[in-house]
Amino acid sequence: MSLTRRNFIQMVPASAAALALTSGSTAKAAEPIHHVTVLGGGFAGCTIAKYIRMWSDGEIAVTLIEPRANHVSCVMSNLILNKRLKTADLTFEYNDLQLKYGVNVVRDKALKIRGPQKQIRLKNAGWISYDSLVVATGIQFDKIPGLNYKNAPHAWIAGGSTNKLRNLINKMPDTGTFVMTVPKTPYRCPPGPYERACVVADILGRRSGYLDGSGSTPPRVIVLDANPGIQAEKSTFTSAFNDLYGGIIEYIPDAQVESVESDDPNSLVVHTTQGSFGGDVINVIPTHGAQSILRRSGLTGESRWADVDPVTYATTNTLFQDVYVIGDAQGTSQPKSGHMANAQAKICADSIIRTVHGQSSYTEERLQNITTNSACFSPITYDKASWLTAVYSYNPDTGSMALVPGSLGEAHNWSTRNFNDMFDWSNNLFADTFK
Repeated sequence: MSLTRRNFIQMVPASAAALALTSGSTAKAAEPIHHVTVLGGGFAGCTIAKYIRMWSDGEIAVTLIEPRANHVSCVMSNLILNKRLKTADLTFEYNDLQLKYGVNVVRDKALKIRGPQKQIRLKNAGWISYDSLVVATGIQFDKIPGLNYKNAPHAWIAGGSTNKLRNLINKMPDTGTFVMTVPKTPYRCPPGPYERACVVADILGRRSGYLDGSGSTPPRVIVLDANPGIQAEKSTFTSAFNDLYGGIIEYIPDAQVESVESDDPNSLVVHTTQGSFGGDVINVIPTHGAQSILRRSGLTGESRWADVDPVTYATTNTLFQDVYVIGDAQGTSQPKSGHMANAQAKICADSIIRTVHGQSSYTEERLQNITTNSACFSPITYDKASWLTAVYSYNPDTGSMALVPGSLGEAHNWSTRNFNDMFDWSNNLFADTFK
């Protein structure tokens, strides 16, 4: 199930695939015909910056604005917890975007967008103008009373928080208690919290000897899910929780977090609608929405996410002409994942190029070919994984993306082959996005 360049091309409209196949140069045009500004250097932002440059033959200038020097992938980051990977393995700089594709990368933080004026306020550079703007700024967590990330890291934006959680797991007793939460949907990476529960149960189960029978006392992994049930790969994770880790994992649905006690690392408690749960390590993943820049600017309205037209990913807010929102911040029914962000970016890139050249994004042929794919692998043990895939296509009757009947699938079981395929899949995704 590993993905190839051909698979990725097939995820975008046929016209966009044709552009990809015929555009062999990213040499700069003598004078750019248009300037696209991209906010955010994750999967969505880097993919669209790269593909606009490639598919426009360098005619369209692209500036990528990102406050961090590099991007640490959330994809595969649960393997940092069991030391199968290091943070460096998932850290991507922006050199290739600049040197290979001519993207202008600016290290700055966007604070506000003024739609009618077509301006962005940056922390260091002040107000700047744009021709087209792509917002790919990811997620922002809700505040939870009492939550101190120093002692209760989320590890849901990968990097230092992931390393901190790994170190806390390393130090906890072999037969101790790990308490984690699953946020209310929609949230980033639907199977991610459940795979984390499995990874931690495997770590502690091996260390304590409980999984191989050399230890009699099981560690505990308590999963507090704000949702009424498992949200992705239900069959796989139900089997893993009940059978493989049946003596370790306790799954509690409808447990919405109300507050946390985390100022004292020796007294960690999560208070939920299903009761209070203390642990040696607590991993609270808050409910989240689009970054505050979208909220402050008025791109989300009363919603947590920005409503967009999935044909182009242009915002539906008419005050913001030539503004597009892709990746986790957009408000369609599609899953929020790195793979999905990569697919959305290509559709948006194609639409922007069409607009710049005075072509319609709403031809019958293109509408029939607007398809995205969400695929991911989930580590279940130290060396076995499962997978999940789903295909979404544009429904002209509803004006939305809909799950293609019969396309939702998951592995029949976790396996070593799936585990090995997971690295092929992720490496192809990383290369298609950042290199």
